[in-house]
Amino acid sequence: MDGPVVRVVRGAPDETELAALVAVLAAAGATRPAAAEPAPVRLRRRVPFQPATSWRTSR
Repeated sequence: MDGPVVRVVRGAPDETELAALVAVLAAAGATRPAAAEPAPVRLRRRVPFQPATSWRTSR
């Protein structure tokens, strides 16, 4: 970089104020990694449908 990244236009900030400003700018400029989309889930019944009158429901 050739010039200053941040320039104070008015006032005379001390080191603490400049550190706070740099922390805020660094946090605002930080990018979060894109969240991966979850894999598609195949909707499927685990047990096939059995009517209440079925002989298999007597288990």
